[in-house]
Amino acid sequence: MLGLARKLRKAGVIGLNARNRSYIMHHNPRALYELVDDKVLTKRLAMQANIAVPKLYGLVSTVHDAKYFQKALTGINDFVIKPAHGSGGNGILVIARRKNDLFYKTDGLAIDASEIRHHIVNILGGMYSLGGVPDQAIIEYRVHFDPIFNTLSYNGVPDIRMLVYRGVPTMAMLRLPTRQSDGRANLHQGAVGVGIDLSTGQTTLGVYRNRRILDHPDFDTLLTGWTIPGWEELLLLSARCYEFAPLGYLGVDLVLDARLGPLMLELNARPGLNIQIANGRGLAHRLQAVDAAITAAADAVQRVAISKTLT
Repeated sequence: MLGLARKLRKAGVIGLNARNRSYIMHHNPRALYELVDDKVLTKRLAMQANIAVPKLYGLVSTVHDAKYFQKALTGINDFVIKPAHGSGGNGILVIARRKNDLFYKTDGLAIDASEIRHHIVNILGGMYSLGGVPDQAIIEYRVHFDPIFNTLSYNGVPDIRMLVYRGVPTMAMLRLPTRQSDGRANLHQGAVGVGIDLSTGQTTLGVYRNRRILDHPDFDTLLTGWTIPGWEELLLLSARCYEFAPLGYLGVDLVLDARLGPLMLELNARPGLNIQIANGRGLAHRLQAVDAAITAAADAVQRVAISKTLT
């Protein structure tokens, strides 16, 4: 056991205790957590900073308002409803189309307005929020993912998790929904994580249920060798998020929309460590390299340039 611990430490692998003690506690002041834990506030701050995000159609704050959720959706056929303080993809309802009085989810299941209202009321009651506190329901634009992911994503929107340290994109992975994850891009629910080379935007290794894989489990599509479109813009977008949410150890979740290009979905003050498995390397050496290279005056472009030197 001690031999394994020494081996992991030599490889630069960071565990939860080290992440919490040396990075989250040290670089993420508690007072700033609201900037990322409240998705409504995050979205508004991003818009003020001219960072592209999915359009907000409406915000439901009371049970009374839940009865009238359709007022925000006049002329809109597809949308997403999610909790403002949710985590792990829980409580997200995706409506792909409407016909007559029915709303169709991405799996083809039809529900009516009363079922959507019930879901919104559950969100308001804190069923999906951090700590179970009363919440708000966000109604927003449904992302239409870039066609490059057609054979890489099962019934859901793939996203890109960028770990940003002191404003520098430090490690990245593509998260691909699977049948097992029920269309969610969450590794703990069964999504696939794929490492991304920071300098080229090309996919490298795949991980599924904490084991290495070569192909997507639902399509047998090779996971390596794909080049993410708009990679330079994605790097810059993630670096700029640090400017309105200055947490030193930050998870930035991005998507590639077929119509709108790169969008920022949300931020995370406690990003997980599976990104190390997906990339086949530890974080410690990269974080140390950022500490050695970063200056207080570095702007987003300069911070992206640092990211491309990390190995």
